[in-house]
Amino acid sequence: MPPRPSVPEIFLVALRLGCTSFGGPVAHLAYFRREYVEKRRWLDEAHFGDLVALCQFLPGPASSQTGFGIGYLQRGLAGGLAAWLGFTLPSAVLMIAFAYGVIALGRIEGAGWLRGLKAAAVAVVAQAVWAMSRSLCPDWPRRALAIAAAALVLWLPFVWSQMAVLGVGALLGWWWLKAGPALSPSSKALSGGGSPGLVSGAAILDPEPVERASAGPAFRSGAICLGLFFLLLGLLPLLAQATTNPWVEVMDRFYRTGALVFGGGHVVLPLLEREIVAPGWLTHDQFLAGYGVVQAVPGPLFTLSAYVGAVMSHGAGGWLGGIWALLAIFLPALLLVAGVLPFWQRLRHQAAAQAALHGANAAVVGVLLAALYYPVGTAGITDGRTLGLAVAAFVALQPGKVPAWAVVPAAAVFGWWLL
Repeated sequence: MPPRPSVPEIFLVALRLGCTSFGGPVAHLAYFRREYVEKRRWLDEAHFGDLVALCQFLPGPASSQTGFGIGYLQRGLAGGLAAWLGFTLPSAVLMIAFAYGVIALGRIEGAGWLRGLKAAAVAVVAQAVWAMSRSLCPDWPRRALAIAAAALVLWLPFVWSQMAVLGVGALLGWWWLKAGPALSPSSKALSGGGSPGLVSGAAILDPEPVERASAGPAFRSGAICLGLFFLLLGLLPLLAQATTNPWVEVMDRFYRTGALVFGGGHVVLPLLEREIVAPGWLTHDQFLAGYGVVQAVPGPLFTLSAYVGAVMSHGAGGWLGGIWALLAIFLPALLLVAGVLPFWQRLRHQAAAQAALHGANAAVVGVLLAALYYPVGTAGITDGRTLGLAVAAFVALQPGKVPAWAVVPAAAVFGWWLL
């Protein structure tokens, strides 16, 4: 193995990946594998697969957590933060710049380009539901759980209902579902194509980095990170209610969203919509415009938070509000990786933990299915022309395999021209 990279080197490599990694989390993992495993040999296949399995097991954006974990294994917390910042920065800057464009335009309701973006959002979410249902609901018990979760979320349209559905899904999985194999992307996904799948944990051969991380100071720092994660999750709602400070309220809602998002970046859509749009901090049109644009930029989907924080009326707004929201939504994911990594080798082999995760992931599909109907479908499909555009975008994405970064701008142009 080559010498360990410096912190600036980790940042520069991640920055280049952040500028070129289009295509969503599975594509990001393929880029990471080529760069970190094949080209630079910072870790081998087994260690990379073990780390990806951990990040799929935890809530949060799996690709960003994997990048953070690679930097963390090389240079500790400083290396992890350098890897996360480099990968996140380009997308965050683009989304904040788009937010300033939306602010300058003023009222955007009814604009043709916006209607095109909302129709594209319907297609993107439909594709995510289709792909996730195939990998996370492969049998009828999990499909039934997903359908029941969708029905409950639509029947109980409250902020807490989605969180409760995910919790109940995990409990039902622990009680009802047989634990399957450990979660990890398939070798096909890691080599640059296909959908994430479930493969045997036996493929992860060497737990040496995890065992090394579990010794001494790293073990203690992991326990501190886990304690901080749970402390903030419980304390922030109390502080927001007691102080009514806009900074604390924004931190609370974005942190809670980042802490409870299972299943990838697309699932942030319904959770964040409940937390931010429902209280009137920004409009449905503004929110869906940002969700459409984030599909067309490189890097993680969680940088939607930078756009939302910059454009919403609550809190600081502008670039400062965007940075604050971005930090708040990513913080729980990074704390979890740094905290759980030393304990992962034991946890990933627990049958009860795997079964609970199967149930939670099935509930995630249901939550996203509910969001496909409301608010995405009801806002994006308003007449026959928007329906036709959404169908055309879905056909281009799914059977046509056209990347989202090409489909979304094209939908905006067609919307400006036709709608």
